[in-house]
Amino acid sequence: MEAPVPGGAGKFLRKYAVFTLLVIDEWLLDRPTESMRGMLLERRYGEPATVFCTQYSQKGRHQRLGSGVHADAIMDRIIHNTIWVETGTYNMREHTALASA
Repeated sequence: MEAPVPGGAGKFLRKYAVFTLLVIDEWLLDRPTESMRGMLLERRYGEPATVFCTQYSQKGRHQRLGSGVHADAIMDRIIHNTIWVETGTYNMREHTALASA
């Protein structure tokens, strides 16, 4: 269950849709809601820069977006306007935990 957003989800999404650069860290850790999939990504398409940071491979993202036509549309927008930066499998949290042990 999602926590309520002060002023409502619409206000929240409108606020974040206007930034010239939006970094979404841990993208797809939680499955995006219908409004997140529709409003935010649709409003950001083609204009400002959006950086998606995620642990999921490109193949796993479609399923995390709920599959279906909405996921197809979102992935289509992202894939055709993207510069991919793969950072490999190095896990900083794991490395830090091993170093402190």
